[in-house]
Amino acid sequence: MSTLTLNKDITIVRVWFSDRRIFIRTNEDKEYSRPLEAFPLLLDASEEERKHFKIGKFGDDIRWDNLDEDIHISSFFVEQEPDTNNIIADTFKKFPWLNVSEVARYIGINKSLLSRYIYGIKKPSEKRTEEILSAIREMGKKMTSI
Repeated sequence: MSTLTLNKDITIVRVWFSDRRIFIRTNEDKEYSRPLEAFPLLLDASEEERKHFKIGKFGDDIRWDNLDEDIHISSFFVEQEPDTNNIIADTFKKFPWLNVSEVARYIGINKSLLSRYIYGIKKPSEKRTEEILSAIREMGKKMTSI
C-alpha cells in the first residue's frame, strides 16, 4: 500500500472488500485500503449491502444509498490505523451482548459516534469516557433490580 497527498487528478476506479477491509484502486493503478472499523456502517452492513455502491461522478467518493454512507477518497490516504486498545472498546469486547445502538440511545449520543470510540477511530475525552462507562454501569444496576 502506498501513501500520498491528495491530488484532484486521482480518482477511484475500483472498490472491493476483503479480510475486514475496504480496498480501492485508483486511476494511477495504486491500491489503498482501510479497515472496516474505520467505517462502522460498512462494518455492520451485510456483504450484500456493501456491494450496492456507486463511485461519484468525479471519481473522488463512494456512495451507498441503501446505507446512507459516503466515503471520500481522502479517507484512504490516512496512514494511522484505528486504535482499539481503549477502555470503551474493552468494555464492549468484555460484554459482547451490549447493543451499540441501544447503549448510544441510553447515553444520548449518536450510534456512529459511539462506534467510532469503540473502533478507535475517534478518542473520547476523559469526561465522555466516564459518561459512557457510568451509563453502562447504571444500565447494569437497573438490570440487577429486576
